[in-house]
Amino acid sequence: MEKKLAILRNDPWLEPYAGAIEGRHQDVVRKLEELTSGTDGSLIKFANAYNYFGLHGDGKGKWVFREYAPNATKIYLTGTFTGWQDDERYALKRLENGNWEGEFPAESMKHGDLYKLHIYWQGGDGERLPAYARRVVQDEETKIFSAEVYAPEHPYQYKVKNFKPETKPLMIYEAHIGMAQDKEGLGTYEEFRTNVLPRIVKDSYNAIQLMAIQEHPYYGSFGYHVSNFYAASSRFGTPDELKHLIDDAHKAGIAVIMDIVHSHAVKNELEGLGHFDGSYNLYFYGDSRREHPAWDSLCFDYGKNSVLHFLLSNCKFWLEEYHFDGFRFDGVTSMLYYNHGLGKAFGGYGDYYDGNEDVNALVYLTLANLLIHEVNPRAITIAEEMSGMPGLASKFEDGGMGFDYRLAMGIPDYWIKMIKEKKDEDWYPTSIFWELTNRRADEKTISYCESHDQALVGDKTIIFRLIDKEMYWHMGVEDGNGVVERGMALHKMIRLVTMASINGGYLNFMGNEWGHPEWIDFPREGNAGATNMHADNGNWWIVKI
Repeated sequence: MEKKLAILRNDPWLEPYAGAIEGRHQDVVRKLEELTSGTDGSLIKFANAYNYFGLHGDGKGKWVFREYAPNATKIYLTGTFTGWQDDERYALKRLENGNWEGEFPAESMKHGDLYKLHIYWQGGDGERLPAYARRVVQDEETKIFSAEVYAPEHPYQYKVKNFKPETKPLMIYEAHIGMAQDKEGLGTYEEFRTNVLPRIVKDSYNAIQLMAIQEHPYYGSFGYHVSNFYAASSRFGTPDELKHLIDDAHKAGIAVIMDIVHSHAVKNELEGLGHFDGSYNLYFYGDSRREHPAWDSLCFDYGKNSVLHFLLSNCKFWLEEYHFDGFRFDGVTSMLYYNHGLGKAFGGYGDYYDGNEDVNALVYLTLANLLIHEVNPRAITIAEEMSGMPGLASKFEDGGMGFDYRLAMGIPDYWIKMIKEKKDEDWYPTSIFWELTNRRADEKTISYCESHDQALVGDKTIIFRLIDKEMYWHMGVEDGNGVVERGMALHKMIRLVTMASINGGYLNFMGNEWGHPEWIDFPREGNAGATNMHADNGNWWIVKI
């Protein structure tokens, strides 16, 4: 008799859904065998697309470029080296399985050259950025994005090898590189390395979670409308500067986790993948599921092996090329359900197994976790998931999806509700304890009071909910304002009790460790009068951004 999965042994309430849970487990086993049949069973060997596709020096004095574009009829590599014109010397030739390839002399391109693809298809053509471009830059005047040849004479050499983070418990400082500086304009990788990293070390965090690393055309999306999945955002500096930042974090014993977006992609066609080779379903669904109903973005078709190849290789790329220590997967709830989890309460186990779940996405996320931990057994994976899908952060062999942690997304909502709706005398310890410890015994969670979801534009931070406008006028040490004193006391208490009750880790968004006003914002048209508050050695001041 086959042994029952541990997730079913540990939770008898899941027994009515054993067929679905075991069936999903076998779906992963079958897909794993299918994808790795020619690689000795290794996902690492399968997830190697970025070493084949894109622009590479072949080590023999030539450039080699490859692209996957099965619907294309003709492709040219164009750029500053062709005067942005089609040139037969830079025409790609069609290979098997929808792949295209071109070989070019070493002197044909150099570091800093800009390039794109000019793709032709039946009935049309268009300029596109290569799907595997590792460097994408924006012209300051025209605002047009182009791929850039990135081949510095002296590329960054990592100083720390085989980094082993001490992350029990995991204490995360969540940050956005561009908004982490107390200056007008965008912060950079280098400024974060020299100015912010030392403060994170001093505050005893052991992990940094970085937002907005993958290139995105609209800065105001905070990095969640990705166009170029293999390119580190050039807004903040060069790839080598990002590597230097991560290397220095490792020197200080700090793990660096990337906020990875595989739940959807930007709709832009010139910068993104939406209409790449003239087809609409190369990477995304071609039917009514193509567009996300709430995010104005495109949804990946996780049922296609070519999409799995692209996304799994992307996970491996960031681990190996940049030495990230893992990922916080964005929008997992949206991936797991055909309706993206919208408008559903998830009040009982039946809601997770009612036929609305997207098995293809579940298989992808499980494979991603298997791959990530095969590449780096010490890697950290965190799921941003609000429905409470059982097994999300359980081991695959136990019947789960393999995440190390899930975000405890109900905790910040609970604190907001308490602040907005309850009098101080109605803050019952039993209620607080229940909310902060209400989790599955077999899954680790990341507890937090507020993350970027609460602190960015459109919401209020906890400190501002507690103190409101009094923050601007009564923060002096000798100013005995009751609203301020109550707010600061509750602010400390909320963080203390949340941190004290963790079972896996704790997260703070930048600035929330001491409290800042309404939100963190970024330089953009219309916010010249916006303010942001910063602290240094206990002193407070307001800075225009």
